[in-house]
This record gives sequence, C-alpha cells and structure tokens, in this order.
Amino acid sequence: MSEQSERANRHGRQEVWQIDPSGPLRGDVEVRGSKNAVSKHMVAAMLGTGPSTLHNAPEVGEVGLTAAMLEALGIHVEITPGEINVERGTDIRPRVPEEYTGLNRIPILMLGPLLHLAGEAFVPLVGGDPIGRRPVNYHVEALRSMGAEIEVGENGISAKAKRLRGSRITLPYPSVGATETILMTAVLAEGKTVIKGAAMEPEVVELALFLQRMGAMIELSPDRRIVIEGVERLHGASTWLAGDRIEAFSYLVAGLVTGGEVRVHGCPQDRLVTAITTLARMGARFEITDEWLCASAPDGLRAAAVQTDTHPGFMTDWQTPLMVLFTRAEGMSVLHETVFENRLVYVPALQKLGCEIEVFAQCLGGPACRYHDTNAKHSAVVRGVSKLRGADVTLPDIRAGFSAVLAAAVAEGTSTLRGVNHIERGYHRPFEQFTSLGLKISRPM
Repeated sequence: MSEQSERANRHGRQEVWQIDPSGPLRGDVEVRGSKNAVSKHMVAAMLGTGPSTLHNAPEVGEVGLTAAMLEALGIHVEITPGEINVERGTDIRPRVPEEYTGLNRIPILMLGPLLHLAGEAFVPLVGGDPIGRRPVNYHVEALRSMGAEIEVGENGISAKAKRLRGSRITLPYPSVGATETILMTAVLAEGKTVIKGAAMEPEVVELALFLQRMGAMIELSPDRRIVIEGVERLHGASTWLAGDRIEAFSYLVAGLVTGGEVRVHGCPQDRLVTAITTLARMGARFEITDEWLCASAPDGLRAAAVQTDTHPGFMTDWQTPLMVLFTRAEGMSVLHETVFENRLVYVPALQKLGCEIEVFAQCLGGPACRYHDTNAKHSAVVRGVSKLRGADVTLPDIRAGFSAVLAAAVAEGTSTLRGVNHIERGYHRPFEQFTSLGLKISRPM
C-alpha cells in the first residue's frame, strides 16, 4: 500500500499533534497540485479509453480515498510520488460501496461518468467538512435534464440512462461541484450542453482544460457560460496540476502570523491576485517573481474588513487562516462569509486558544448576501492583538485544522491538536512542511 493510501486510512482514528511556541516561521515551501483539483481529475480520467497521468500530484488523504473508490469501480490507479496514473478497466462496476458514505463529496461526481460507462450508477450519500449545506439537488436536477432517471434514497443516489443528451442548464448559484458534474457528463452526451451561471474557479477551468486534452469540445463564454458539444469518445491525457492556491495562501499567512517570512514556490501569482492585495492592505510587503512569492510585515499589521465570494472574489477557503491573522492585527477586523453558511464552525476551536472572535447572523463588512435574514452565523468580528494561550483542541475540518496550528504557534504554552488527520487530508505533507519552517511540533504516542 502506498504512503498516501495509508494516510487515507487514518480517517477512522484521531491523529494528535503537540505544538509549542516556536517564534517566527521562516523558510521555503513548495506547493503541489490542489486537493480540490486532483480528485476531480482522477474521476475525469475514468472517461478516457486509454491511460491518463497527473503530474505534480499532492500527497494528501483525498487522493488515497478517491483511488480506493475508483478501484472499487474497476478503474486501475497507480500512485507514485508526485504522479498518479489512471486507466479504465474492461469490467466497470457501477456501484460505489456504501462504506464510503459521508467521507467526501467525490461520489456525486461519479454519477455522470458511470452512466456513460455502464448505463446505471449508485453512489452513497456525500460528506466532507461540516461547513454548511452543499446540497446535491443542483447535480441531480442537471442530470435529470440530460435524460437520467434518478432516485435519491436514504443510503444514496441511484441513476439509470440509456443515452444522455445535451441540455440547457441554469445554475441558481455558481456551484463548483455542480459545474464539474455537468462538465464530466456533457462531454460524452449527445448534442450541445450550455451551462449558465457556471462556477469559473481556477480548478474548474483546469478540469475543463484536462477534458479538452482528452478530446472534449468545450468553450468558455462570457457571463459564466460554458458550452460543451458532446463527442463519441475521449482518450487518455497527461497534465501538470497547477499549484494549490489555498495551500500557498495558508503558508504565506503562517509567516505573517508568527512574524516571520515564508517563501512559497509552485503557485502562480494569478491564482492569488485578490489574496495578495488583501494582505497588502493589512500592511504585508510582497516580493513576487516567476518562481516564488513571499510576504513579511516588518511594520506590523492593520485591521481589515473582508468578504468572501465566488471567484475572482476572496476565496472562502482563505478566510480560516486570515481569521488567525486578524488576531495579530491592531484593531477590530470583520469577516463576512457569503459562500457557506456554516463555514465559521471552527471558531470555538480558535476561541479556546484565546482568539477574541464574536460571530453574528447579520451581514457585516459587506452588502447583504444570500444568508441575510437567516439564522446562519456567517459574520465575525475579531479583536487584535489577542493574547493566545495553549489549549487542548479538537479540529472540525481541514482548513480549521491549519488555522489552529497557526494559532498554537504563537500561543503561550503547549497546545494539543486532535483530529489533525483532517489537515493531512487536504495539505501536502503538512507535518514535514511545518517542521522545515521551524515549528516545534511532535506526534505524542
């Protein structure tokens, strides 16, 4: 079993890290392809008649988990350091085992490809981090409009289709997952599919480019429109996954939070445009080259008001490390989350470490969003500079886990973080990366 597959198997038990105050974090970090892209590319590869290769692949738990699901379907997956090879077998089993219920959201993306390959499919109920409702109804309605017969049951989703056909689909919200489902279904459907209100995140465009390499006919049009003309078959392809913009931002902030400087390699500047400007407004100074970028704040940090949004706005996954950075900035900062209504579920963990954060149901720091007049606590006010203290904390999700590490790095006293397998699910070798930056971190027996 590969090291990545072994890491994926840790999801059933709780991993623990112990962190002591470490001083400024300094050094270099090389980011690989994103967790949010690699698993989707692995699913797309099952559509090809020949082998596909993904280069610059991260070693994250999500890879092993996706590989195990694909293997259960009869797809051959070979994982080596930095590379993943995927090839469709001759016997496709159209059922994702129920043992994968609730572990991540990848099964829903397999519905369309399985309908093309087998004419039927069953996938278990999806899961992922507890950051708010990410309903599957957008996926289901899109597939129905393309001719699939779908039943949503207590244990999962069953689907049948003799032949899928193109359709005109308008998404009520630019959902990344639903856009990816439609892309991977429309490329082999009969006729033309037009997606209106599509997500245009870099990871979505990256998936579209990979499908195009496989022989798909895809056109990116203005105003969030994607046009796909179905083809008879796709072939295998190779691609180099672009650097993870979430990971790059997280390590840049790690340097700023601790008063140090982390130089991030492997993520192009164009994936971080909004993030860079946001940090610069807070007082960060940047050096940017074609190979790397780094940030420091020798004159301290200023408070800010930031609103998350769909691309090209400030990414929702960037706000968790930003929240810790707010505690290092002089004054009151405001965060308004507009993408997921329960994204702030991690705040109690940071409060336990001494972060002075208050959450509100009102829309603060920006115009009213779709959670206006609901009970969703989606805004936060953060006081800086907070005096952080070591604590024993259980981590609820991937991004919250990384943020808790940052808070623990500047806290007084030792911190024990439980459930860090969440971090390993989404970040490439985080223990080794943090160690190389000077963090005093250990895995107690």
